[in-house]
Amino acid sequence: MSALTLSVIAIVSTAIVWKGSELLDRSSQRLGLYYGLPAVVQGAVIVAIGSSFPELASVVLAVLRHGTFDLGVGTIVGSAIFNILVIPALSALRSSPLSVNRDVVYKEGQFYMLAIAVLLLTFSFGVIYNTGGSGAVSVIGRPLALIPIGMYVLYLFIQYQDVHDYDPPVESPQDSVGREWLRLAAGLVLIVIAVEGLIHAALGFGELFDSPEFIWGLTIVAAGTSFPDAFVSVRAAGRGDGEVSVANVLGSNTFDLLVALPVGVLLIGSTVVNYALAVPMMGVLTLATVVLFTAMRTNLEISRREAWVLLGCYGLFICWIILETAGTISTLPPVQPGID
Repeated sequence: MSALTLSVIAIVSTAIVWKGSELLDRSSQRLGLYYGLPAVVQGAVIVAIGSSFPELASVVLAVLRHGTFDLGVGTIVGSAIFNILVIPALSALRSSPLSVNRDVVYKEGQFYMLAIAVLLLTFSFGVIYNTGGSGAVSVIGRPLALIPIGMYVLYLFIQYQDVHDYDPPVESPQDSVGREWLRLAAGLVLIVIAVEGLIHAALGFGELFDSPEFIWGLTIVAAGTSFPDAFVSVRAAGRGDGEVSVANVLGSNTFDLLVALPVGVLLIGSTVVNYALAVPMMGVLTLATVVLFTAMRTNLEISRREAWVLLGCYGLFICWIILETAGTISTLPPVQPGID
């Protein structure tokens, strides 16, 4: 299949993801109002899980239909970095400055940092208990996959406590809730179809250019599956809901790291992770989060100048990946077949 055909598939699939994300945004906003959820919880749970569905679908489809875990891992990591650096920047440019509150900075932001640490700890356990294997390889089985999932259960418990202590400012509407759930389901179906197209394009590019699946998951699939998050967050910023905009990003990444990746492991039973590659990538993700956290904490807002700094950081990341893929530099270990 030619590069032009694969590009058309990727573009069309991205457009379908966009339409599905529009349905998700509309339904999740109304469902949050119906159930009387605080803005932070609405953004971090309902909106975040809905907009994270493409990443979850990419992991599940890559494992079950295409027999690869590398592509799903690349998608999760690339999407997380895109979400942290690009989406808050676009939201801040849409509504400058983008205001956030202390709940977003100290609860969502710091719990997300904890999510990164827990996932890296899980990878480390996989190295420690990989008896007879290489020290650079982490073997993750179902028992270890339950560690990040358990951390997400704690996250949901914390959000439940916030809902329990919250008094909605207005009475929740009592009509059309069934229609909103149907709209939500329709959006999810469209996204599954579109993600399958993105995965097909990514695998095709990998074969065409004889490059690792991980790289194409890190770029093409990651950017395409991040459109729901971008669409939802930018629209929320336009409405003046800065806390929903940023909480969606942090909540989505928390779900991706603590649920989407472990679900892939639960499906296939066990997988191996190239620990020497995972640590630098998690380091980049941590650094990106620190940059965003610093921007949010200054005056509890993201200014236009800080937005451009975030976009510049993502540009540097993409340049680094391109140079690595082209073989110009070699700061990362080679990605071997069967190892993420």
